[in-house]
Amino acid sequence: MGKALSRPTALRSALLLDAVASGVMGLLLLLAAGALQPLLGLPIGLLRGAGIVLVPFAGLLVAVAASERASRGVVLTVVAANVLWAVCSVLLFLSGWVAPTALGKSCILVQAVAVAVFAYLEHNGLRRDRAALAFESAH
Repeated sequence: MGKALSRPTALRSALLLDAVASGVMGLLLLLAAGALQPLLGLPIGLLRGAGIVLVPFAGLLVAVAASERASRGVVLTVVAANVLWAVCSVLLFLSGWVAPTALGKSCILVQAVAVAVFAYLEHNGLRRDRAALAFESAH
């Protein structure tokens, strides 16, 4: 098992912010896919599928943020998942596999940037906490 880290303020905040955004977006996509489809020009299955992924992901983020000690490996997995999501979103935008409306294109790109920012904040929070732990251990 990976080395555990004490709960970091910056990391915990980033995880919770990601959890709220993921949970709200997931529920919106699950509950309103039919209404969003004509506005975004994205397939209902894609919208619902994203919601199905995001809701439990948000639960995982809350659990990691609330844990007394967050495993470095788990946090790095969250960061990797966010990077993958952002990259896949950009690929979807560029691929021509879907025909989103202007609003849909904007939503794809804005959420890709937001998810990339979450990955950055979580990775940065992890680094800062590791540095703080190393300092505490040395003193």
